[in-house]
Amino acid sequence: MAPAGLGPEEERELGVRIGAAWKELRRGAAMAALRDHLFGAGEDALEPGQFDTLEALAQRPLWRMSDLADALRVDPSTATRAVQRLLRTGLAERRRDREDGRVVLVAATEVGRRRYEAIARCRRQFMDSVLTGFDTDERRQFADLLERLVAAVDRAAAATTSN
Repeated sequence: MAPAGLGPEEERELGVRIGAAWKELRRGAAMAALRDHLFGAGEDALEPGQFDTLEALAQRPLWRMSDLADALRVDPSTATRAVQRLLRTGLAERRRDREDGRVVLVAATEVGRRRYEAIARCRRQFMDSVLTGFDTDERRQFADLLERLVAAVDRAAAATTSN
């Protein structure tokens, strides 16, 4: 349904523009260079999903895999694959639960925490440079709109998977 004041053609054009901008953010030529800058290049490079996993691990001392998967909003097998790469590179470690030895917990190592902090610092600096052209009110509005977009995508995705 088109908002008041917009005709169907204008609404469609806005949808196309938003979709194109989303695609450029995900796959634009500059994104490869940015990924290398933020997450490293070569054998030491992290995939964005692996960084998301490392970020979650750095937020708490220990995670059960099911809780980590829920926090990442992925299925447990996806979380397990991301953690396995972090384990192989020494950024995460497995531990046994003290109360239930059958339960395996995962945590960021000290090296992993340092790597997370370095990437997070670089990411904050990058976002600061991106947002310098926006005044405070625009940044606040942008944050509000992005949060609404995430919620709308979640609702639409849930409706799609429940059909």
